[in-house]
Amino acid sequence: MQIGVYGSGYLGTVISACLADFGTPVSCCHPDRSRMVEMAQGNIPFFEKNLKEIIRRNVRAGRLAYSTDIESFARKTQVIFLAEDKPDSLGDVAMRIARLAAKPPILTIVTPAPVGTAAALEKGIKDAGLQATIVSQPMFFTDGCAVEDFNWPDRLILGSTSAEAVQVLKQIFHPLVMRGVPVIVTNQSTAELVREAATAFVATKISFINEVAALCERVNADAVNLALALGLDKKIAPRCLQPGAGMGGVFAESDMDSLAELAQAHGVSLKVLSAARDVNHFLADRLVDKIATVLNSVENKEVGILGLAFKPNTNSVAGSSSVRLAETLVSKGAHVRAYDPVAIPEAKTRLNGSVRYCDNAYAAAEGSDALVVGTGWPEFRALDFDRIKHLLKKPVIVDTKNLLDSTRLRALGFEYVGVGRG
Repeated sequence: MQIGVYGSGYLGTVISACLADFGTPVSCCHPDRSRMVEMAQGNIPFFEKNLKEIIRRNVRAGRLAYSTDIESFARKTQVIFLAEDKPDSLGDVAMRIARLAAKPPILTIVTPAPVGTAAALEKGIKDAGLQATIVSQPMFFTDGCAVEDFNWPDRLILGSTSAEAVQVLKQIFHPLVMRGVPVIVTNQSTAELVREAATAFVATKISFINEVAALCERVNADAVNLALALGLDKKIAPRCLQPGAGMGGVFAESDMDSLAELAQAHGVSLKVLSAARDVNHFLADRLVDKIATVLNSVENKEVGILGLAFKPNTNSVAGSSSVRLAETLVSKGAHVRAYDPVAIPEAKTRLNGSVRYCDNAYAAAEGSDALVVGTGWPEFRALDFDRIKHLLKKPVIVDTKNLLDSTRLRALGFEYVGVGRG
């Protein structure tokens, strides 16, 4: 079976490559010719662990092809994943494919879209005298772990009333079904709502542990050990229960915005979601207060930041608490210098020249009044902290991710400040 993926952004790139890695022929289509040529060579416009190698392997094997010819794409593919990063052109693309297809296609919406999108597309196609089966299939990728998330998902969600479409998709995802991944078949609206509700619930969980971390600092408790104890409760689980980690990612904010708008449109007050978003948004202010306390003030102070990506193994700065921290420090008069292994080009588009970018962690530390760990890149644990101590004006480290060994650093003479650690 020939599978099609429409979209050349983050979702389309990941999904087409990973489906081809199942051993299935996949065609990825988008009108941007230069992007298609680059992707066929494995040159993708973002950093995602292991993805470049998967693309090159499957292109060489002839399982993954890139095309700008939507007419041929629509005629030859029976199942097409609509995987643009934004839903703006979803209706036009679906209508065009339905019009060009040799027989009624199965159009699977992976693009994050508001509740009601699949039903509206289905109605629009029917009203135009065309035929297509619309399935809503939200996928849950974490930047930096997208390949792993695709191959080892917690569940597969298929929003459709068509038993035939469900059976076809189960066959496509046969390697996962055989591995025991649960398949939840539901209606389109439920599938669409699952994505937004899941994002909101994770944001609530992260916001809760960050609020409790603030309490820990007041009562001489340790938020890291507290989170470990809570996470061992099987009703809670440890994932996304680390103090200091804000909610970020390419789609997180749009998911929460969409859910909030849906609730407002239907007269429902989501107070818990509103509170979680507020806690997440003001996390940078709290971190700046911590830095200001240890330095007496951040005004005219040199602050080095290690990490700008919203999490390790990605170059995405969407929703990055580290970037928000840099913005807040600059707004309060600090001079910020920053280093990240891969995310500096992305950060430059957000920070607009307000930050000095460094080639390595030591350059970020040199001459700074404090060094801040903003992203939990594992390589930061292996830095030469004896060297860093002599590069800093003052031996101060503010670890917003609780990444480093606080006992060792204090023994070396650093003033170490973590999050939620009394």
